[in-house]
Amino acid sequence: MKNKLLTFACAFCLMGLCACNKEPKPDVTTVNSLDLDRYLGKWYEIARFDHKFERNLVGSTAEYSYRDDGLIRVLNSGYKNTLDGEFKQSEGKARRPNADEPGKLEVAFFGNFYGDYYVLELADDYRYALVGSKTNKYLWILSRTPEMTEDDLSFVLQRIRERGYDESKLIWVKQKTE
Repeated sequence: MKNKLLTFACAFCLMGLCACNKEPKPDVTTVNSLDLDRYLGKWYEIARFDHKFERNLVGSTAEYSYRDDGLIRVLNSGYKNTLDGEFKQSEGKARRPNADEPGKLEVAFFGNFYGDYYVLELADDYRYALVGSKTNKYLWILSRTPEMTEDDLSFVLQRIRERGYDESKLIWVKQKTE
């Protein structure tokens, strides 16, 4: 009986330690309004959290347009390692699963395996956006231009911190200035 009680107590303590070591869940509240017609077009990736499907890409952009079937065409592109590196491109599709949650989209690059695409922050004139998912693993700062103003970037970084994301995980993406 003592052994079972000790085992239970140790297991309970370990669960508590595991819970303490987890990063806090960020605030993933999405924007209340998202006009897809205005959101379409080209976005430059200013910064992102690291993930394998964009690792070592620079000059990264995302272009959104309507498809004939009513879904949104997603065309992500960038250059491997340097702005003169090998050009990479990936085409996917996006949809809005629930009209009552306009800032929550889903994106698929492999068949019908959709992932979250949450528009967390959006400038009134759609000049920048902060995009994440329901977890703290993904985060992008997007802009309509290859560089953001200091004021806009400062505001977005403040919102990242307020939402509970780890700002130090951002990878700053070199962009071509056209």
